Amino acid sequence: MQKFTVHQGLVAPMDRENVDTDAIIPKQFLKSIRKTGFGPNLFDAWRYLDAGFPGQDPTSRKPNPDFVLNQSRYKGASVLLARKNFGCGSSREHAPWALDQYGFRAIIAPSYADIFFNNSFKNGLLPIVLPEAQVSQLFADALAFPGYQLTVDLERQVVIKPQGEELPFEVQPFRKFCLLGGLDDIGLTLQKADKIKAFEAARLATKPWLAHTLQA
Repeated sequence: MQKFTVHQGLVAPMDRENVDTDAIIPKQFLKSIRKTGFGPNLFDAWRYLDAGFPGQDPTSRKPNPDFVLNQSRYKGASVLLARKNFGCGSSREHAPWALDQYGFRAIIAPSYADIFFNNSFKNGLLPIVLPEAQVSQLFADALAFPGYQLTVDLERQVVIKPQGEELPFEVQPFRKFCLLGGLDDIGLTLQKADKIKAFEAARLATKPWLAHTLQA
């Protein structure tokens, strides 16, 4: 998992409430058994005027010129600005995968659905909660100033506006530790690899018959 320390990026404002996970990555794209390749289909039904299907060449699609991510001023955005209850709906982990693989590193919203919120941290995506009034001001700024960027400092737990104003946010210490270290659940487990190997060796020494029933 990619580490998150300090990130500065272009802001894309998605001015919709209750954006559900089927809008983030529609159900037809969940058939893949891989964890990669979902970026081109992020917000598929909103980004394109034609219906999409798995394996389709994105260059053959008809982009919706009115959708925020298709506007040239937001090309390359890596900070998504959203409204309340972002990520509601089904619990698909593909939603943070798609956001991450599109290029987003952080999301800023007043609130999130719980499962999406948890899944984001487990996949290196930082969901930041700010008061609704602050989020509304960020929307106004992003719309008013082309090329609007924000800096997210996870260590200090602040969002820094272009003029230097800092907006503090809360993050659970364990989640912060994992993001700063780039540690997902597997990475955390592998930190204990030596102890796991020592335990298995000791267990086999006392129960050698397990070597015939367990594969290394």
